[in-house]
Amino acid sequence: MKPPLTVRRATIYDLDSLKAIWVAMRVPPDNLEKRLTEFQVVESEGKINGTIGIQVQGSQALLHSEGYLDFSTADESRELFWERIQKLASNLGVFRIWTQEDCPFWLREGFQRADEALLKRLPEGWQNENPTWFSRELKNEEAIITALNTQFASFLADERKQATRLSDGARKLTLTVTVLGFGIGIISFAVAFYLLLHHPLAGR
Repeated sequence: MKPPLTVRRATIYDLDSLKAIWVAMRVPPDNLEKRLTEFQVVESEGKINGTIGIQVQGSQALLHSEGYLDFSTADESRELFWERIQKLASNLGVFRIWTQEDCPFWLREGFQRADEALLKRLPEGWQNENPTWFSRELKNEEAIITALNTQFASFLADERKQATRLSDGARKLTLTVTVLGFGIGIISFAVAFYLLLHHPLAGR
C-alpha cells in the first residue's frame, strides 16, 4: 500500500531537503532560504517529496518555486497544496492568486492566462522578465468592497439617526430639568415669602 502524503508548513529543519529540491529545479536556493516561512511541504513517512511557496501581499497571493524530488506524487501533492492554499487564502483575506506555474493541474483548477488589463493588478514586486502569468480569482473583490461600503454607509446613517435621537432626548431632558428647577425655585421663593409675612415677628 502506498504511504499517505501529508502537507504542512516548512520549518528550519526542512532546509536541507528544500535546498535539494531547489537545486534540482535549478532555482537559486540562497534567495529562497531567506523566505523559508512562505513554503509549504508535502511529505511521506517523514521524507519531503515536494514544496511550493505562497507569498501574500494585501488581498493577493503568489504561488511560486514549486518543486518535487519524486514527480510520481506531483499531482497528488498539488491537490493537498491547493486545499491548504485555499484555506490560507480564506484566513488571510486573499481575493486573487497569481502564479507562473503552468502545469495542467493549475489550469484545471481555474487558473487562466492574464491579459494586459488584468496584469495591471499584478503587484510591482512580483513582476519579472517572464511575461506569462496565470491568475485565479477566489472572490470578487470589487463586489465585496462595494457591499462593505454600502453596509458602512448604512451603519453611519443609523449612527447619525441614533445620535440625533439622543441629542433630541438630551435637549428635552435639559428643558424638563430647567422648567422643574425654575418651578421649584418659584415655589421655594413663595413659601419663604409667605413664612416671612406670617412670622410672629413680622407684625411687630
